[in-house]
Amino acid sequence: MHQVSLPLSVAVVTLNEERNLPRCLESVKDIAAEIVIVDSGSTDRTLEIADAYGAKVVHNPWPGFLAQKNIAHDHCTQEWVLALDADEWLTLELAQEIKSRLTADGPGKPDGYWLNRRNLYLGDWIWHAWYPEWRIRLARREKGRWTGRDPHAFMEVDGASERMREGDFLHDSYRDLAHHLSVTISYAKVGAQAYEEQGKGFRWHKFLFSPMARFFKTLILKQAWRDGWRGVLISYTSAFSVFAKYAFLLEGRFKRARERQPNKRL
Repeated sequence: MHQVSLPLSVAVVTLNEERNLPRCLESVKDIAAEIVIVDSGSTDRTLEIADAYGAKVVHNPWPGFLAQKNIAHDHCTQEWVLALDADEWLTLELAQEIKSRLTADGPGKPDGYWLNRRNLYLGDWIWHAWYPEWRIRLARREKGRWTGRDPHAFMEVDGASERMREGDFLHDSYRDLAHHLSVTISYAKVGAQAYEEQGKGFRWHKFLFSPMARFFKTLILKQAWRDGWRGVLISYTSAFSVFAKYAFLLEGRFKRARERQPNKRL
């Protein structure tokens, strides 16, 4: 890793990310004083790649999205932490903007920054359905913390935050449609479990109307139709993700009822 003076740690969580990790780490190697990888059991070349970039590797069994991201954050030692997924990377413009912001003199520097994410989907960039997508990903180590619920954890900052205007961070979202649908179902299961744990059970009106509302929001309000057939696919899969989450909640309700009354027809 190149010698840099920027007080910046880059935190990444991994599991079998040999396909994505080189692109991610290559985009930050010239601005990061430290790269922290928290790995949950990779069996491919992920750890070899991390070592090649001089990363500090922490091994930790998978505790969930939220917990693992906070573990990665807590292992960082620099003043600032940039959190990326292995399938995300910085444009040159955003890397330069981060460098300029963190090295600028004078008072009034915020405690966190919103970065705009642009998604690559089935071979092309998505400019409407998933864009703009502002996320806090850069924060002072002592001020930033991951919160929310699995699988959609997000970073919050205890203090002021600003948007970075130059450049995006990029996301290679899914290998193909089958991968998209597989991840959608997996995330729906995790989301349903999180709802159960927080006492948010199944609701018929949510099951019936929330998928339609999500489809309308994505296709019309977010103007996904302007992304062509990719935007239509995103709108349908987005609606399906909501349907699947409540379907798993409904399944869980009937499983528990059957356990309580095994001889009763439900």
